[in-house]
Amino acid sequence: MKYRVWYSTESFADFVIDNTFLKNKTVAKKKMYESDANNAKNFHTMPDHIKKILYLDAPDLIVEIDHEPIFSVEVSTEAGTGHNVFQRFARLAASVENNVPSFYIYPEAVIITRQNAMPKWDKINPLIFQAMDDVMSIYQIPSLFYYFPSDFSSHGNSAAGSQNLRDKGLKFERNRNYAGSPLGSDAEMKKMFSAMNEIIRINEMHGVVKGRDKLLSTRSIMQRRTWMNQEFVRKNGTLKSSPLSATEIIPTAYLLNYLKKFETKNYKIGELLRSREETVVYKINAKFRGDPYPGALAAVDYLLCREGKSFEERRYNLIMVWGNLDVDTTNKTIKMSGNKGTIQDFFTSVQASEKKNILTKNYDQIKSSEIPRYYMQVRYGSSYSKVKHIRVFSYFADAIIFPDGSLWRDA
Repeated sequence: MKYRVWYSTESFADFVIDNTFLKNKTVAKKKMYESDANNAKNFHTMPDHIKKILYLDAPDLIVEIDHEPIFSVEVSTEAGTGHNVFQRFARLAASVENNVPSFYIYPEAVIITRQNAMPKWDKINPLIFQAMDDVMSIYQIPSLFYYFPSDFSSHGNSAAGSQNLRDKGLKFERNRNYAGSPLGSDAEMKKMFSAMNEIIRINEMHGVVKGRDKLLSTRSIMQRRTWMNQEFVRKNGTLKSSPLSATEIIPTAYLLNYLKKFETKNYKIGELLRSREETVVYKINAKFRGDPYPGALAAVDYLLCREGKSFEERRYNLIMVWGNLDVDTTNKTIKMSGNKGTIQDFFTSVQASEKKNILTKNYDQIKSSEIPRYYMQVRYGSSYSKVKHIRVFSYFADAIIFPDGSLWRDA
């Protein structure tokens, strides 16, 4: 069997390889390019089976056997309060939606140091555990969480006493070959390596396709899923936490009455929005931008809306609102106000991305090195040329509402 490890950071690739069964395999390391939007010179060289995982966002690592991805890894050292822990969620979803198990390494807490204040721990939002479990329930593919090693368990009541205060309380590998990686000898990382080894073992024994169906029933993965559910409860997780605290459920009729102003005698809103009686509104009163909102939107989908593997299989419509929303029960509609985000912000982001589209060029206008990229764009259009947040918003949201304009899908 031939193994390939696609990486964003080579030191992290070496960290995973040297701590798992991969160290005894023949492994080729390959640089991973995230999208056509941020690496036009190289992204078209990525194999098609890897592109499929990158269609929303790129994880830090993908491991494959004989051109079949077997798991992906995402690692972060950010503080996980509010929306923040969901910032990478679209990457996890993209992996699992393609039947590829995902691993998420994130701190239980991070030390925040501010001027004229004692250091304190910024703790993780436990709703992430429920969101990942919902993904597993829908796809029957593992999506497992592991704490980035830290001093929180030993110094949770005294951040100032952390031995790793300079590193925000986090424990990093001291081996320079693994620079920036979490401490591999930590119990959490050992459990993660064990789960990775289990995936490798099962795929080698049964093949990737049949092996996927067996993963959730393996003891180590079952135990981790149970632990995740227990952490949600132990940390007082609730469905009222962010980003769900920024959502509201309204009758779909109110949304349709609001969008009615866009209808003409030759055009009526399509059947998709009309097919669901209620709509989940994700409200963002901020300037139009990317992180952490793309990942949070994906999490809202799985936590509240999704009942199947496609966005068409939702209990509720899912819409984003940029601005202030008021529900007008008298007239059975919604009202929008605010000027932090405008419809032109969305269009400007799309237009900037389209500058990377070379499909309008003639054959004699493109270089030989651009021909494979041109051919990729012929197949996929500008899907990979758009910036991440535009890709994610348009993938998950049934509609996006601004005070001065709206976007929606009919099917």
